[in-house]
Amino acid sequence: MASYYADRLHGRRMSDGTRYHRDSLTCAHKRYPLGTMLKVTNIKNGKSVVVKVTDRCGTRRIIDLSYAAAKQLDMLRAGIVMVRVEKYTQPLGVPFKPSDEIDMPELDFEITEKPDFSTPIWKKTDDEDKAQHEIKAQNRREQRAVNRHKRK
Repeated sequence: MASYYADRLHGRRMSDGTRYHRDSLTCAHKRYPLGTMLKVTNIKNGKSVVVKVTDRCGTRRIIDLSYAAAKQLDMLRAGIVMVRVEKYTQPLGVPFKPSDEIDMPELDFEITEKPDFSTPIWKKTDDEDKAQHEIKAQNRREQRAVNRHKRK
């Protein structure tokens, strides 16, 4: 027998320390270790979902599912359904990788020279650096003269 979490638990801490979110595919189970992936199948309609054990449940139910997992199993109206629970092992290999090899054309990336529009500070010459310091010093002198004029 499986049930699902009430909305009032949204945001509360689970046994593994994470917060419950009603849109996550999580569950509570009595015996499986926290972090275990389980495949839960609704016996009545054959729909299944893979969930992660994040909490512990009481003695009445085999498993408590999150709202999202219950929705995928189409058990929201019933509330409690008979399910089959089995440990989920991910298939070996890279996820989402096609099983057959695809012949791709070889790409030739040509490296071109790009124009140098700006020079990084660490690459500037001493003459450019001195010119910038001189401009800043001139601006400071002008600002002091304006401030003196305002005081009078």
